[in-house]
Amino acid sequence: MTTMISWTVANSRKLARSERKRRLGPLGILTHLALLIWTLLVMIPILWTFLASVKSEDEIFSDAWSLPAALRWDNFARAWDQVHIGQYMLNSIVVVAFSTFGTMLVGSMAAYVLARYPFKGNRAIYFLFVSGLAFPVYLALTPLFFVVQNMGNLPLIGPFIGLNTHAGLVLVYIAYSMPFTVFFLSAFFRTLPTAVGEAAMVDGASHTRVFFQIMLPMARPGIISITIFNILGQWNQYQLPLILLQDREKWVLTMGIADISTAAGYDQDWSAMFAALTLAILPMLIVYTVFQRQIQSGLTSGALK
Repeated sequence: MTTMISWTVANSRKLARSERKRRLGPLGILTHLALLIWTLLVMIPILWTFLASVKSEDEIFSDAWSLPAALRWDNFARAWDQVHIGQYMLNSIVVVAFSTFGTMLVGSMAAYVLARYPFKGNRAIYFLFVSGLAFPVYLALTPLFFVVQNMGNLPLIGPFIGLNTHAGLVLVYIAYSMPFTVFFLSAFFRTLPTAVGEAAMVDGASHTRVFFQIMLPMARPGIISITIFNILGQWNQYQLPLILLQDREKWVLTMGIADISTAAGYDQDWSAMFAALTLAILPMLIVYTVFQRQIQSGLTSGALK
């Protein structure tokens, strides 16, 4: 009896393996191989950075892949205090928090109106938003600089939203993230059923209440997905803050990392630099790991519907 069970299990496994191979085919095998290579190309530098962040400089330059003799957590303390990574990280958190909130609030409302309310010029406005996806931000750096500079000349609010202000950078981040947000959410809102919203309006609910209390909860998977994408993109943004921020105490994290990696040349504190890189990578890695399933469900549900 035991032999029969073992034989059945072995045959089942062989059939499952052959079925997987048959389903994959040559194209599937090449796809999996490409994904494996891409994973290694991404993960190896990250793992090496984490390893170097707890090593001494002698250990880094003697054998890059050797394990440290002792975990040097003081590297992170020097990165936080001496390199001012703590201040840069706080600036990034403030800027990304406000810009992501503004992007999702304005972008979701715009996407909902464009997706659910037909009016004259609807498609023209939608394509105007989407055209921003094809416009490289590098082409807009010079005019963007002068636009933000002129915003600083506005009465009352000018000093708060002009050059070298976090509020001005937040507004630019919102505009920068708006095309993809509207493009993604408008497609998602079109897939939602209209019967629930219509029933709420028959019961006397306003358009605002229908949007915030009914449509937004129904679009939660898509909202979470695009929110995480915006956080990742804005956290890693370097070119825009480089143009718009000048005072060192207002720098964001990417500017601080670039400064410590180039300013001192070969005389810099390499252990502290890798510790600073680790501190910059970990928050986004944690965010993506925690919300990975929500991101996948949001993307797949939007596609399947």
